Parts: sequence; C-alpha cells; structure tokens
Amino acid sequence: MQDHSPAATSSESAVAREAIALVQQYAAPLIVSCLILVFAYFLSAWGRRIVLRACERAELDTTLARFFAKLTRWLILIVAITFVLNRFGFETASFSVLLGAVGLAVSLAFQGTLSNFAAGVMLMVFRPYKIGDTIVAAGQVGTVDEIDLFSTTMDTVDNRRIFVPNSMIFGAVITNNSAHPLRRVEVQVVLQHDVDSGAAHAALVRAAQRVPGRSNEAPDAFIQDITALGVVWLVFVWGPSADVVKLRRDLLREVHQGVRAANLPFAVSNNQPGN
Repeated sequence: MQDHSPAATSSESAVAREAIALVQQYAAPLIVSCLILVFAYFLSAWGRRIVLRACERAELDTTLARFFAKLTRWLILIVAITFVLNRFGFETASFSVLLGAVGLAVSLAFQGTLSNFAAGVMLMVFRPYKIGDTIVAAGQVGTVDEIDLFSTTMDTVDNRRIFVPNSMIFGAVITNNSAHPLRRVEVQVVLQHDVDSGAAHAALVRAAQRVPGRSNEAPDAFIQDITALGVVWLVFVWGPSADVVKLRRDLLREVHQGVRAANLPFAVSNNQPGN
C-alpha cells in the first residue's frame, strides 16, 4: 500500500528537487566539459599539422619538426584538461601539489622510463643523428624512422622495425654512417706471396675504376698486411653514402673478375679440405 500522506509527498518532492538541482549543477558543466575536450582533441591534431607544415616551410630538420608538433599537441590537451578541472572546482595549485607527489612516486617506480626520457631530450639537443640516417647504435644497424622522447625506431635492410630505448643509445657509442655525403668502400684481397706487387696493384686499381656509381675521387689499392697465408691487399673506392651496399657488391665483383683476368693467384688456406 502506497503512502499518500502529506509527509511522504513532501519527502518525494524534496528528493525530486534535489535531483533536478544536481542535474542543473553538474549536467550542463559535464556536457560543456565533454565538448571542450572533444574540441581540444581536434584542435590539438590541427595544431600539430600546422606546426609540422610551418617547420617544413622553414626547412627545419624533420626530427625537430616532429618533436615540436607533438609538443604543441600535448600542450593544447593539457590546457584543456586544466580548464575542465577548474570548471568543476578543482584548484590548480592544490592539483599541482598532488600531481607533484604522484609524479615523485611514479618517478621512483619508473626510473628506467625517466632515463629514456632524459636520454631522448639529450638526443634532441645534441642530435647525433636524424631521421633518415643509417646508424649503428645499441648493437643494432638500421635507418632511423622516428625519434621519440622514449625510444628510437629503426628499419633494417631486411625490412624489420626495431624499437630501441633512448637510454641504451645515448649511453653507448653511436656510429652515424650517413653523416657525410661520401664514404669509402673497401674490400680485402689475399694473394699469394710470389705475386708481383706492381702487377697486382695495377690490376686491382683497374678493377676499382670499373665500379659503376663511384665518385670522382681516385680509387686505390695498397698492401695492408703480410701474413703466413699471403699478402693482404686493401682495395677501395669512394661513393655516395646512400649507395654503400651496392658499391661494395660491385667492387667485389670487379675485383674478383680483375684478379682472375690478370692471372693473379689467390692465397689458399692449408686448412681447406683436401689439402
């Protein structure tokens, strides 16, 4: 049986008024806050594209351009989140103190992540490599595809993608194979001891001169070492850094054909089967 007494009716009316007051107090700000966050999301993406285009027009380095674009996006999102918190009565000062305390706890739990972040900032500042460079770092060889604040993404010659933490890269030796436009490409040839050095030098230089795609720097060959096995010759050419793999392959082919055409005997190891 329902209670239709005046007291019950008054209680129900009070609950209804409180519910309406709560809706009026929080529903409108909640809807506005959601709209602000959605707008900020699209605005951050638009701002990222604008900064990226501006950096490209200014011919800024691709690595820095992407970094500034991402930084712009996160700044817009942080401002929007702070504005929404203010609408709900959160004081930014006390929130900053709370965030600092949380940040301290997180920093203790994620020391490795923070070291990657610090290394990423240092890589951005000193820029030992940029996007598109071929590097040797942390035991990995590849072409740099992306430099984030926490990791560096590289693509290998066999089309594998490698993600290397920045702390492992910045704390070790970095070899940048693309830092200079020209590189020396060299191969070793081991000939027998009784080979005439003048004839060997002439044949090896002629072979190096036939390498397609090399630069105008004169190729050369010289005796690098004399071992019990034979005389070690080093043959080299100069060429564009981007074509190193192809140049070495062509140099190997031309040297092999040149040595055989000149009847220069290769050294043979005494440890080979059948000897």
